[in-house]
Amino acid sequence: MLGPVILAASRSDRMRRLISAAPVTKQVVDRFIPGETVDEVVPIIQDLTAKGLELTMDVVGEDITTPQQAEAARDAYLELIDRLKELELGTRAEMSVKLSMFGQALDGGHELALANVRPVVEAAAAIGTTVTLDAEDHTTLDSMFAIHDELRRDFPQTGCVIQAYLFRTEADARRLAANGSRVRLVKGAYKEPAEVAYQQKHEIDKAYVRILKVLMEGDGYPMIGSHDPRLISIAQELARRAGRKLDEYEFQMLYGIRSDEHVRLAAEGHRMRVYTAYGTDWYGYFMRRLAEKPANLVFFVRSVITRG
Repeated sequence: MLGPVILAASRSDRMRRLISAAPVTKQVVDRFIPGETVDEVVPIIQDLTAKGLELTMDVVGEDITTPQQAEAARDAYLELIDRLKELELGTRAEMSVKLSMFGQALDGGHELALANVRPVVEAAAAIGTTVTLDAEDHTTLDSMFAIHDELRRDFPQTGCVIQAYLFRTEADARRLAANGSRVRLVKGAYKEPAEVAYQQKHEIDKAYVRILKVLMEGDGYPMIGSHDPRLISIAQELARRAGRKLDEYEFQMLYGIRSDEHVRLAAEGHRMRVYTAYGTDWYGYFMRRLAEKPANLVFFVRSVITRG
């Protein structure tokens, strides 16, 4: 029951000010967000790739209120791509983008977001990598899928994210699996009403397995976004039954969570991609990480008590 409360706090300016001002917050946030600038995360990129891991990079920030801010978000990703090119790590790190950062919620937002994200997708392709469109709340998804379809005409490797807790997702998965898309499946981390989403963990887990089976049996490239040991084992079994080789799907986990498991899966020959976020506007991302898993909240509260 804490998840909805935390997600509500993620949208509260008052809570943002309180949590951001707490002396301990920066130390705890560093567990999930290793830097605020490209220069600060370059050593992280180099360290993870040296361990045989791959990355998906997210420049955090969603509260875009002007077209100029959306253009700045675009430019931040282009800067990241330039650095990956310099490091010759373009093939080891993709990008994850939220279309809200590219202006999706503004007037004419659909066209604005498409215009801003396209140069990022083009630049990523030029260095041998790609972009995955993150899923946000359910009201944004039709626009996200339409932009995904448009980008795939020229860049078929462009990926997207689907969320198991939404009722619509199984149908979305069938369409995406049939057309050969790269698809990251996650449980979902936004507060959604009961009219559109499962509310109970066991219902979400069952939906996750059903949808993952659809993806594994389809023609696309499944990306398993989960830290749940049981779901990881199920994913491996579904991949085996579907006759998939180890390079025909991948696991994705968040930076700072179950890092030993990242290395273990990579050592077993699996493609293991670490979702690594950075940037100054970290609050919304951080709060969703707390909402997703009670252990993250316990970690934060314990840190506040012991260091406060």
